Amino acid sequence: MDETFIVVPPSTVAAAFADPAAWRRYWPDLSLEVYTDRGDKGLRWTVTGALVGTMEVWLEPVLDGTVLHYFLRATPAGPGGAPRELSPRELRREFDRRARAAKELTLGLKDVLEDGREPGIPPQWLPEPGSED
Repeated sequence: MDETFIVVPPSTVAAAFADPAAWRRYWPDLSLEVYTDRGDKGLRWTVTGALVGTMEVWLEPVLDGTVLHYFLRATPAGPGGAPRELSPRELRREFDRRARAAKELTLGLKDVLEDGREPGIPPQWLPEPGSED
């Protein structure tokens, strides 16, 4: 699980996940199949490949941006795609590796989508205070 605040509207974050080709870049060892497309609220996938389970990106509008919630509920896959037994140590190592990769992904999206916006500066997509837009 991961949560990252990105100062752009949910529709902008949703666009980063709309193209299935992007999924292969984000998760190269996973095959994803959408089972729920929630539009600007995110996607839910079934996961096969290196892992077996489900994954979700939930986009929650908060203040002047979006909280990107990322959930991966999956176990390592063995031959034939069946769940594979791991020792507690191996499982912890895989969990940590996946958690770091998720944070790297979300912070990378934050950098790209916020496009150099400095902390404390209003996002470009909001009207200026006092404007009639």
